[in-house]
Order: sequence, then structure tokens, then C-alpha cells
Amino acid sequence: MAMRIFETDPNARPKATFSDDTVGRFHGGKQENGIPVSLSEWRVTTGDPEVAAAIAQLMGGAPVETESTSENFIEILTTTNKLKIVLSGPDAITSDLKLWNGSALIHHCDGIEFLSPDEDRGKPCRCPELMEDRKAAAKAKRGPAPSISVTFRLAEDYDLGLFRLQTGSWKLAEVLHEVENALDKVGAEALATIELELVEYTTKKGRDVSYRKPVIRVLKSWSDAVAEPTF
Repeated sequence: MAMRIFETDPNARPKATFSDDTVGRFHGGKQENGIPVSLSEWRVTTGDPEVAAAIAQLMGGAPVETESTSENFIEILTTTNKLKIVLSGPDAITSDLKLWNGSALIHHCDGIEFLSPDEDRGKPCRCPELMEDRKAAAKAKRGPAPSISVTFRLAEDYDLGLFRLQTGSWKLAEVLHEVENALDKVGAEALATIELELVEYTTKKGRDVSYRKPVIRVLKSWSDAVAEPTF
């Protein structure tokens, strides 16, 4: 049972302080009874009630204060799986590979060399060469998985602030270079879409598989987009 001291005096709740320059996070899933569950629409979390209200108006859903101890304790289960965003450029995306043991980072590399700790930086990480072997090692908790961070603004509410998507999607990792190349070609702020795209297929053994993967598509420069009557 969590404390409920702010229900009777909501104005006493301290204003949210953020550990980075973002006002909220986008998620493609959530935890239910400790089990990860994928979602068909975006879940957004924030610590700012005004941001939460703006997200709900733009993307559907309703802000709900959770018992989370995170700075982003307000959750909006939106009714939107695709929206237009603004990326500052290739620097809006960072990626590496990490393996965690609880809260301890025990392997951190770029797929070829260690990135940390400092004494190992630049040394061969000895991860498998083949993609399927990398995935198998990560699934077995014997190797690192992708850690991808995407920072962006909402095209329809640019001044609301910066949001972040943190994902370990192998599907996004496989095509991330294409997104970065497209951003390089734009050479400035770019209009893009971010989507939880449905993937469905049947395995060789006849099992139906269905899941959502995060997809980013770069459309055009942001300056060209705002010059048009609608984008």
C-alpha cells in the first residue's frame, strides 16, 4: 500500500524535477504483475500535469497518476500508434549494446569494442559476429541487447518539449543506420513518423506470431514541412 498524502492536498506535491532535458517518455509496452506486456498504442509517461493533459488531447487517453517512484509518475495510455515527430538530426539517436544484472551494467559495447568501463574501453568485446547469434546470446542473458534512445518533439505541439523513446528492439536496431542516413541527407531538423507497426507471421511449425515493433520514417526537412499549409 502506497502513501496517499497528496490526494487530500494535491498542491503540496513537489513539482517534478527531471534528470535530463525531456518532459516525458514514450513506451511500446508496460509491466503487469512484473511481466512485460506489449501495447498496440503508445503509452506516454511524464511528471508534468500540463504535459499529460496536452498528450491526452493530442493522442487520446486520460492522464492517471500511478504509484511509480519515477519522476514520470503520470501515465497516459493513448489511442494512437502513429504520429509525426521532429528529429534534430542524427544526434537525436544514440545506440549501443548493454547487458544488465539487476541494476548493475556488466557488459557495455558497440558490438565490436567495449565502451565501458574505462579500463576496457576500445578492447574487443568478443560478441558473436552473426546477428542471429547476438540475438540468441541476448535472449539467454549471456550477451548484450540493443539500447536505443530517440529524442524528439511532437510535430503538432513543437513547443511542448522534448520526449524520449528508449527501446531494446532488435528490429529497429537492424534498420537504424537507414534512419541515420536519411537524417544525414536532410542535414537539419527533420519531420518523421514514429509508429508501433503490427507484425504478423506464421512460423514453420504453424504457430501464429503477432507483435508490434517501433518504426521511424524520415519524411522531409522540418523547414519544408512548416512552409506547407498542412503537414
